[in-house]
Amino acid sequence: MPNVALYSISGKQVGEIELNEKTFGADINIEAMHQVVKMYLANQRQGTQSALTRAEVRGGGIKPWRQKGTGRARHGSIRSPQWTHGGIVFAPKPRSYRYTVPKKIKRIAMKSALSSKVNENNILVIEELNFEEPKTKQVTSLLGNLKVNSKALIVLADNNENVVKSARNVKGVKTALVNTLNVYDILNHDKFIITKDAVKKVEEVYA
Repeated sequence: MPNVALYSISGKQVGEIELNEKTFGADINIEAMHQVVKMYLANQRQGTQSALTRAEVRGGGIKPWRQKGTGRARHGSIRSPQWTHGGIVFAPKPRSYRYTVPKKIKRIAMKSALSSKVNENNILVIEELNFEEPKTKQVTSLLGNLKVNSKALIVLADNNENVVKSARNVKGVKTALVNTLNVYDILNHDKFIITKDAVKKVEEVYA
């Protein structure tokens, strides 16, 4: 089973924690992670794009000139796609891009993402994370103590408004709960900072 260092909020190592091998020591499946990330990004799309077709654009109700005898090309409407201000061919319309992948693939992808952070030594387990009041300075101090100078994802076991509010103004830092954790956020952040209690909850779900 993989062992990683356990840190205090001051950045000092206070011991080690043994991680569940089924969750944090699984084989890394790149294809599964790719499928889940692709699904996540597709589901984030609003799908509100829209343009007018020739049937919807205003004007063009009369034939611009007679069919024959003018020497010009024949036209039936000045709102055909080839005309300026004409309709759009195959105009995009509002639609949903949402789709899902099997739960089994999602579990494999999550385990792969978590295991990749362990393999790359980019996981930092904190003994406890709790602030008396929301202050951005406390999060910047925490990152400084842990020597984190890149994008970081902070995972909490339970909702803690003081921590969330303290972190939301720090560039490159995002907070998440165990039940809102997703593969994209894990892979999109360089450092994976998680509390000891959150580790136990993650292992309960994915072990």
